[in-house]
Amino acid sequence: MLDKPDNTLDPALLARFAAIVGEKYAITDREAQAPYLVELRGLFQGHTPVVLRPANVEDVSKILKLANETGTPIVPQGGNTGLVGGQIPLHNEIVLSLNRLDRIREIDPTSNTLTCEAGVTLQRAREAAAAADRLYPQLLPSEGTCTIGGNLSTNAGGTAAVAYGIARSHVLGVEVVLSDGRVLNGLNKLKKDNTGYDLKNLFIGSEGTLGIITAAVLRLIPRPRAVETALAGVPSPEAALELFGIATERTGGDVTSFEIMSRGGIDLVLQYGANTRDPLAEPHPWYVLIELSSQQREGTRILLEEMLEQGMERGLVLDAAIADSIEQGKALWRIRELFSEVQRFAGGSIKEDISVPVAAVPAFIKEANEAVTALIPGCRPVPFGHLGDGNIHYNVSQPIEADKAEFLSRWSDVNKVVFAVVKKYGGSVSAEHGIGLLKRDILPSVKDPVALDLMRSLKRLLDPNGILNPGKVL
Repeated sequence: MLDKPDNTLDPALLARFAAIVGEKYAITDREAQAPYLVELRGLFQGHTPVVLRPANVEDVSKILKLANETGTPIVPQGGNTGLVGGQIPLHNEIVLSLNRLDRIREIDPTSNTLTCEAGVTLQRAREAAAAADRLYPQLLPSEGTCTIGGNLSTNAGGTAAVAYGIARSHVLGVEVVLSDGRVLNGLNKLKKDNTGYDLKNLFIGSEGTLGIITAAVLRLIPRPRAVETALAGVPSPEAALELFGIATERTGGDVTSFEIMSRGGIDLVLQYGANTRDPLAEPHPWYVLIELSSQQREGTRILLEEMLEQGMERGLVLDAAIADSIEQGKALWRIRELFSEVQRFAGGSIKEDISVPVAAVPAFIKEANEAVTALIPGCRPVPFGHLGDGNIHYNVSQPIEADKAEFLSRWSDVNKVVFAVVKKYGGSVSAEHGIGLLKRDILPSVKDPVALDLMRSLKRLLDPNGILNPGKVL
């Protein structure tokens, strides 16, 4: 989707914005702007008069104060890894890139906190925590590029949410610049603070439409002393779900990831993914990737082996491989991490990010598969994702030799049939990617009317001039 450049910026006003960050960090060259203007999957392509790269919260405050006074729309951006178009300037807005706000301000191992700025990448946050013998438990395949600010603004999920929760679960405090330039300083490290409303959660998940998160206090946990990874072939999603039940019963909170993958997706990974091989001796209809983490140095592998043996005895596990080294574990995870990326080589791919109650995942997959193949004969459903928390990335690849553009034009049709199944099981049409622009027009049909009215009221209150990421979410 191309933008419609309907906002113009007076050269004198452009110079005022540029002066805040300095000429070097006010990008007007079209070629230099390119990385900020295209969404990762190429669905959205934007246009901007300038990309501003502030150095600190004071710069952000000055930019928003000027923008609010002049009615200049702003699109905040982190690592530009979002998948719903929320970070793209579709109507010639100014892009406010936060990746220069990249300081780790403090690590406090005693309080188990890390205070960092919005532009710190997830990988750096995790490395800083590890250096203090702690773990920042959010984990995303894009960790080297995505930023803490972006993770929080979209309330990102990830592969470890089954044990540790989503982005909101990891935050004790935030620093936020409001639309008028005021700075909300909520950077406290307190686990208990009942002094009024919990304002931080207004901004986490708001996709930059209510304020711009510039820093956060993140909750850390002790680093696990043992991590074991296995990949198992299973006959069906029902078997995978039953195996998950065994895993949680036998290990308690030690199940940190439980991912499901279809064989069709495995085939695409083997065909298009570099340095990959079939993980088991024979192909199986479905696979689960299991990771256990424990504070106990010994016994975790025995638990994993016993769990898989019990699964085999009950016909839930057809074959399995347990990683014997860190490298083998990474190789198993690489298969999962490539799942989404390789689908582009198979032509058009319509991607959904949904959640249903964990118990309903098998029924959802079955009914959604039936619905989309009836709608588009020959299409290839490629469901995969976080079985342990009910979040399935329900992707659909085009029929072999079909016209890509024609297939992608059916995106809204696929939405309709998939979301009908999601609704039947009391699920959500956006589990961890957000709303952005891609799902904005769907939101009124799936959101409680009272909740939607409250959201609009909050937007009017916190951004009365509509300058923050206009046209996104609402």
